[in-house]
Amino acid sequence: MSSDHLKGITIQQMEAIISLVEEGSFSRAAKRMLLTQPALTKNIKNAEDCLGVRLANRSSAGISLTPEGKLLYDYARRMIKLRDEAKEKVLALGKDACGNIYLSASTIPANYILPRVLSEFNKVNYGIRIHIKTSDSEDAMNMVLDNEVEMGFIGKKPLNRKLKAEILWKDRLILAVSKDHPWQKKKSITLPELLDEPFVIREKGSATRDLFESYLKKSNSINLSQFNICCELGSSEAIKEAVISGLGVSVISIHAVSRELSQGLIFEVPIQGYSMERNFYLIYRSQFDGRPFHKTFINFIKNYNLNWS
Repeated sequence: MSSDHLKGITIQQMEAIISLVEEGSFSRAAKRMLLTQPALTKNIKNAEDCLGVRLANRSSAGISLTPEGKLLYDYARRMIKLRDEAKEKVLALGKDACGNIYLSASTIPANYILPRVLSEFNKVNYGIRIHIKTSDSEDAMNMVLDNEVEMGFIGKKPLNRKLKAEILWKDRLILAVSKDHPWQKKKSITLPELLDEPFVIREKGSATRDLFESYLKKSNSINLSQFNICCELGSSEAIKEAVISGLGVSVISIHAVSRELSQGLIFEVPIQGYSMERNFYLIYRSQFDGRPFHKTFINFIKNYNLNWS
């Protein structure tokens, strides 16, 4: 047997061997493969000619494989299985039905918006799996730039030209105080009053902090160094718990405290002359060429109606 002859074995010949073994007769194997019995027999004979060995024993007792036939049968089954898997994966690439999407998200979208959005998305797109890495807006943006993830959700518009940004949802920052705070019954407070109050702030890199600072500078040329900052924390959940416990007051996204506002654990106190709003953005690399399931996800996200107060 030469290696050139071995290359002549076809997929149909391997399928004929598999069918012969699993059906136990030439007639049933031929019926399974939608062939005539002579055509099936020819496939087995051609495989034997390629290998130069007998693969099957025919006797009155039935069909049995030679040692060479058993070896080829094992490999044939594996090869047919790989072919079928390849077919499924190739077909899946052209469908919206399945795939993995890797995202980064800053804390507000990751903790308070995306779980709700993805719950609705999965009801009609259960074959698309979402993987999210949570960080502040700056790190979430860098993950997209460094190809760690495919897309990101952040609370500030990126300046890097390598990124595209699409506006998704609105947000509003509020001054939050605990239910026991003396301000909770006030209709509003002034900025000078806020400067003297113990204040809890997010860490540097947070879009919430950046937005608050930009409003301060734009309106009154004030910076955070003039505040009575008692604590700097790394997440909205930590900020929220600090406010509830009475550690201090803070500026936080309304999405993060909507439940606590309805439960009376936190109260919103307007700051005179301030209405702090921002957008949340979907970001991705300018050269990003997503699969169909990426486009399905993006279209759903862009059309999702997020209610906010």
